[in-house]
Amino acid sequence: MTKFGFAAIVALGLGSGATLAQDATTYPFDGTFDDAAFAVENAIVGQGLVIDYRSHVGEMLNRTGADVGSDVKIFDAADVFLFCSAVVSRKVMEADPMNIAHCPYGIFVTDKAGEVQIGYRNLPDGPMEEVEALLDSIAREAAGS
Repeated sequence: MTKFGFAAIVALGLGSGATLAQDATTYPFDGTFDDAAFAVENAIVGQGLVIDYRSHVGEMLNRTGADVGSDVKIFDAADVFLFCSAVVSRKVMEADPMNIAHCPYGIFVTDKAGEVQIGYRNLPDGPMEEVEALLDSIAREAAGS
C-alpha cells in the first residue's frame, strides 16, 4: 500500500463513526457546513498557523462512489484542514522524532444528513498530548463550545 493510500484510508476512517468513533473527538456545530468550515479556518489562522491544504474528502467520495461500485453517500460534505505548528511540532519531535508520523495535523468538518460536526483524530499519550490540546482548542473555538 502506498503512503497516499494509507493516508486516504486514515482520512476516510475519521468519519466512519461506528468503527473509529473512539479514535476521534467531535463537537456538534449549530449551523451550515460552510459556516463550520469558515469557523475552523478562522480558528486555525487565529492561532497564527498557516493552513497547508484543505482536502475535500466529501467531494472525492461523492465523485468516485460509482467508480468503486458503491451508491452509498457517506457525507453531504466533508473537508479536512491540514496545518502544522513550528513551535509545537519541534517540541514533540525533539521528544521523539517519530512523532513526525502525526504531522501535519488535521481538523475535519463533516455534514451528514444535516448534522454538522467539527473534530480531530485523537493522538497518543505523552508528548503528542500538547498537539491534541492545540487541536481541541481550535475545534472547540470553531464549534463555539
